[in-house]
Amino acid sequence: MTSQTESAAWCSTVLRLIESGRGFAVVTVLQAEGSTPVPAGAKAAIERDGTIHGTVGGGAVEAEARRRAMAAARSGSPAVFDFTLRGSSVRAARPICGGAMRLLVDPTVANHVADYRRAAAALARRERGMWITTLRRTDRIEVGTRHLPGRELVGHEGFLDAAVLEACLKAETPRLLPASSEPGLEVFIEPLVPQPVLIIVGGGHVGQAVAAQAAGVGFELRILDDRPDFADARRFPPGARTHSGDVAAQLAAMPVDRDTFIVIVTRGHQQDVEALRACIRRPAAYLGMIGSRRKVPLIRRRFLASGWATATEFDRVHAPIGLDIGAVTVPEIAASIVAQLIAVRRLGAASRITKEAA
Repeated sequence: MTSQTESAAWCSTVLRLIESGRGFAVVTVLQAEGSTPVPAGAKAAIERDGTIHGTVGGGAVEAEARRRAMAAARSGSPAVFDFTLRGSSVRAARPICGGAMRLLVDPTVANHVADYRRAAAALARRERGMWITTLRRTDRIEVGTRHLPGRELVGHEGFLDAAVLEACLKAETPRLLPASSEPGLEVFIEPLVPQPVLIIVGGGHVGQAVAAQAAGVGFELRILDDRPDFADARRFPPGARTHSGDVAAQLAAMPVDRDTFIVIVTRGHQQDVEALRACIRRPAAYLGMIGSRRKVPLIRRRFLASGWATATEFDRVHAPIGLDIGAVTVPEIAASIVAQLIAVRRLGAASRITKEAA
């Protein structure tokens, strides 16, 4: 399950539709080659009346998916279809992106409600795992699904090697594979990853602007500020959790893992130092601190001289924070920060603003 359908939100959508009793089919992009509007793993739940939740790319491909899903919701029969985006003219109805997609239409999702519930519960506990879909082709297509917790990947026995599953989960990339153990069997494996947590240290103007933009790209928000007025939940998007008090102590006590991103944008130099000291050795996916090209080398020297961090530990901090896009206003600064968060999340790394020599 990919960025188009964040794992927890997708499970919630499917469970809600199952519980409603309304007929629907789930359309999943199994393969996406060349230039396509969405990657493999993109999903849409399409009700019998054509109502769509999610997307498999919009335009002509989604119109075809919608038509097939409505029919499948009535017949109860799964289907797989291919769609090419290699039209010959900009005036033609066929898209000219140049790619090709393979899609599964599955109206039997309600048969697998127990696995969706297990997956939703695991994600609520912030546990990683895999979603495994099997497609058996005989005189018809049979679809099976299974939720496999991350802790069960080691020693997994089945038609896929545990190393393949672990690599898929690490890369957070779905894959469609043939199962060598059974002719006519294909397996689509998708990583189930908790929604990334963004801890924003500092609830001032920059912190508020970062929160507003980060909420729209899928981050779960935690806001820390030692000033109660600046930790007021009304200042932030719905669902953000706010905490007021000693920032360093709260930050040190918070769970931090590889799905955690930390942005330090406090109101002053000393608060930045205290917050950074509380988390610099924690296993966050991203750690960034606001500061000028002159300020950052001074803080670096202090951390190294005090033994608070090694050079390697400090140099993983994105400081000055954000991408170098010439940002001046608060919204622009927030945009540069959130863009850097996205780059680290999706690409594993991001460019940095050049620091002055220490």
